[in-house]
Amino acid sequence: MSPVVIVLIVIAAVLVGVTIILAVLGKKAQKRQTEQEEQIQATAQQFTMLVIDKKRLKMSEAGLPDSVTANTPWYTKRAKVPVVKAKVGPKVMTFICDPNVYDMIPVKQEVKAKVSGLYISSVQGVHGKHLTVPEKKKKGLRAWANRKIREQQAKQ
Repeated sequence: MSPVVIVLIVIAAVLVGVTIILAVLGKKAQKRQTEQEEQIQATAQQFTMLVIDKKRLKMSEAGLPDSVTANTPWYTKRAKVPVVKAKVGPKVMTFICDPNVYDMIPVKQEVKAKVSGLYISSVQGVHGKHLTVPEKKKKGLRAWANRKIREQQAKQ
């Protein structure tokens, strides 16, 4: 066999091995995530809170308790997380929010939220109001042209 064929076979074997290892690790991570979601849902309580502010901050800058920052791995301390500052009863508290729920949270309004520890897992409006994700303004020439067309149609 020529050296080129041998090199290609070795590269293919390594790629197959890496693919198998990643598949196994992915299944383990997915299983761990579902277990954590079940624990969060089991310990969730519903609170009515007044949202004061929301930002994406690093864990070290978020103002979370020392026990939370001490238990986070080193590689997640630099990552930006969605943080919500809210008034629950007489106390002002800082919460970490689910990234899917973060965009739905209105600022300076009262909401009912399912909270597990310091983690907000879901949000509803007070008095049964449904919260929706605000549409982000699209950028670019095509988006600008589409906005202008809609404005012209609305005038007519």
